[in-house]
Amino acid sequence: MGLFNRIKRVLVGEPLSTQMADNETIPKWKALAVLSSDALSSVAYATEEILIPLAAFSTLAMSWSIPIAAGIATLLIILTASYRQTIDAYPGGGGAYIVAKENLGTYAGLIAGASLLIDYVLTVSVSVAAGVENLGSAFPALIEHKVFVGALIILVIAIFNLRGIRESSSVFAVPTYLFIFSFLALILTGAWKIMTGAAVSAPLSTGLVLPAVPLFLILRAFSSGCSALTGIEAISNGIPVFRSPGPKNAKITLAWMSTILGGLFLGITFLAHFFAVRPEEGQTAVSILAKAIFGGGYFYYFVTASTAMILILAANTSYADFPRLSSLLAKDRFLPRQLASVGDRLVFSNGILGLSFAAIFLLVIFNGETHHLIPLYAIGVFLSFTLSQSGMVLHHLREREEGWGRSIVFNFIGAITTFVVLLVIASTKFMSGAWMVILLIPIFVFTFTRIHRHYLAVGKELSLVDQTPGPRLEAIKHTVVVPVSGVHRGVIEALRYALSISSDVRACYVEIDAATTSRMQLEWKKWAHEVPFIVLKSPYRSVITPLIQYIDDVDQATHGDVVTVIIPEFVTKKWWHQVLHNQTAFLIRAALLFKRGKVVTSVRYHLKGT
Repeated sequence: MGLFNRIKRVLVGEPLSTQMADNETIPKWKALAVLSSDALSSVAYATEEILIPLAAFSTLAMSWSIPIAAGIATLLIILTASYRQTIDAYPGGGGAYIVAKENLGTYAGLIAGASLLIDYVLTVSVSVAAGVENLGSAFPALIEHKVFVGALIILVIAIFNLRGIRESSSVFAVPTYLFIFSFLALILTGAWKIMTGAAVSAPLSTGLVLPAVPLFLILRAFSSGCSALTGIEAISNGIPVFRSPGPKNAKITLAWMSTILGGLFLGITFLAHFFAVRPEEGQTAVSILAKAIFGGGYFYYFVTASTAMILILAANTSYADFPRLSSLLAKDRFLPRQLASVGDRLVFSNGILGLSFAAIFLLVIFNGETHHLIPLYAIGVFLSFTLSQSGMVLHHLREREEGWGRSIVFNFIGAITTFVVLLVIASTKFMSGAWMVILLIPIFVFTFTRIHRHYLAVGKELSLVDQTPGPRLEAIKHTVVVPVSGVHRGVIEALRYALSISSDVRACYVEIDAATTSRMQLEWKKWAHEVPFIVLKSPYRSVITPLIQYIDDVDQATHGDVVTVIIPEFVTKKWWHQVLHNQTAFLIRAALLFKRGKVVTSVRYHLKGT
């Protein structure tokens, strides 16, 4: 086993057989951790995103956080009811791409697919960036290295996911439940202090009349807070990861997730209002709130640490869904087909790696700033919500299954509300960065269609449908050219192979120094006089150019079907020794790659030395 394979086995584990696929499904309590970590983690920053624009206007304007949070919680209920219908209609996994493509058409599906792919990449970047910022609240020394720390965290999460969903879910379940426990403790302790009078209400919470603020400001705060709803579609997308019965378990898990998410989000927002939490540079709202309730003791650090962990592990939701969506697009020939391949650990390894590198790239571009990434975040989410729910409305109208009247109401309300929210987010966040996503989505769709067109053209050109089979397969006529740089054992082996496949074999040597050429000719007569030795002049000392020109000349002169180029290569015993030797063989292959009627192969001579 090579060094690379040994490292891979240590990091990823031994291969899993196809028959073990059923063993890789997970129970509901693990699925909650894997598929809900994105949604649950948004509790850590959604309230802060509401408060930032309100606090910038005035301290009293922050009183609007309570009704805004209530509106977002109502939207959460609507979406949960809507996605329960999606699970019933698409028990094999009803992602927005599938629902939109089957009910609204291919282009609608591609728009939904592009939106989700962008959203999943942003989820990883935002979650990790927010997690590092929360750690930085308790450990300020991390802040100046947050991009490096974030990139390292993404790579670690990727490695766990490459090991398979069963193993990764076992690792990520504990931090998710620690986060839920810590936030419940934070909310209950804060509520107890309020009820017992141990905490005094802040001035901004007094009075029943909300202060007058511009409507645009309220809509901006609402659109920012809607980041709390990102990730709630993951459970309906990921039904295949559940143990049987998948759809039933998915609906139960969706209900658990929505209840926990709604309760924590409303609780944190209320406490932030009561304790007059105001976002500060270098301190998150949750950190300020935890310090106000617990002081600077151990439980404050426990809340901070659990928040950082869930924010980091929220990225895992994308690792469950991005590779699966990529594989669906690849199977439909809208993405490179390598993304459809299942790795040796029964996961879509190429999709996992692609997601990781894209997220790290975003982290570097935006310097790990959560607030700069958040405006990009919600556009794709709510566009996919709208397309998915609209597709479900048409699905019910077409299928008219039992109970379709009730189901269509939920999906229709879901489609309308998410569309309205989409318009609000697009208008309020456009100049803050949402324009990038609005621009990227059509670029992605255009790329999908070009890839699809390429695959169709390749399939048509390779097809034998219109061809008539001949009486028998005929051997091709070809001339063999063997480029040589000297006379050694590797060259002799290559010449022997060349003579075994063709009677027309020619060796060619590019002359850089006339004296060396004379010595080569003497050696050639001694060891390989049966093969013509062609000397190619190269006054400018180029090796590749005269060689390619000679191969083209042979092709025109022989009128054969193919010119076969056999490259003698020697392979060193240790892989790192190979970099010490000339890479001419690679350059020859690259130069001939796009030339029609040229076959390039290597005859390797394996060295035994150290």
